[in-house]
Amino acid sequence: MRFDDFRRSDNIDDRRDQEGGGGGGGGFPMGGGGLGIGTIVVLGIVGWALGIDPRLLISGAEMISETTQHHQADSRPSKQGAPTDEVGSMISGVLGEIDDRWTEIFKANGQTYVGPKIVLFRGRTNGGRCGMAQAAMGPFYCPPDRQIYIDTSFFKQVETRFRGCSGSACQFTAAYIIAHEAGHHVQNLLGILPKVTRAQEAAGSRAEANALQVRVELQADCLSGVWVNREKKKRPNFLEDGDIDAALTTAAAIGDDTLQRRAGRDVVPDSFTHGSAEQRKRWFMTGYQQGTVQACNTFAAEKL
Repeated sequence: MRFDDFRRSDNIDDRRDQEGGGGGGGGFPMGGGGLGIGTIVVLGIVGWALGIDPRLLISGAEMISETTQHHQADSRPSKQGAPTDEVGSMISGVLGEIDDRWTEIFKANGQTYVGPKIVLFRGRTNGGRCGMAQAAMGPFYCPPDRQIYIDTSFFKQVETRFRGCSGSACQFTAAYIIAHEAGHHVQNLLGILPKVTRAQEAAGSRAEANALQVRVELQADCLSGVWVNREKKKRPNFLEDGDIDAALTTAAAIGDDTLQRRAGRDVVPDSFTHGSAEQRKRWFMTGYQQGTVQACNTFAAEKL
């Protein structure tokens, strides 16, 4: 991926240099002696809605509760604005281009687009109203705060653990992942996420709620493809040989069925929260080939 001429976004909160891995005060009110049941319920709902294992959020919040007195203030403030290191500059450039293309799409439909902020961290950090952000969660979008959280070590894991890319193709794989999270932001602005959250809370079973989450995630994959389509029209040479294949390999590597097999478990479709490897690849390609938001209506699709 060629990104030298990408517009760098200043909408970056870089916490990677903060001591303690960026740990700060918790995002939910807590008293001494652990979490209240109300907090646990809220974290469970947030995890359910975001497709994150609620146990990760709860354990992260418990860690904050137990160590808050040691992290009331970081000795180093976070850095605001476009980072200058290679990884940070690439992320800032991808965000700038994502914002520009979605601004054009929204404007063409008589709407206003305001982009998300990206929080960069290492290890863990305060995830605002979504609780503790931890590296184990992978990149995620927090709807209430309209922020994307990224532990940049995740991109190295894609290269080594998932073997989703190599060399310069890893930069485009990172762009695909960022564009997926930005797709959730688009869903939030369009009112899709709030509607799905309400439907999940009213769902009769966990399987039913999971099925809704799969449609959310596949739509975000499709919307990431829409951005790549529009960016290619703006910059015909920004993609290099192997970039699309690398993104598809990564999409397959983080499909629910692939992850379940890698963990030595049976593949259980009712437990899927992001979609199978085949589904994730197909919906990304739908967005990439058609380049329209309308093509990404996973909620109207009879077959995912």
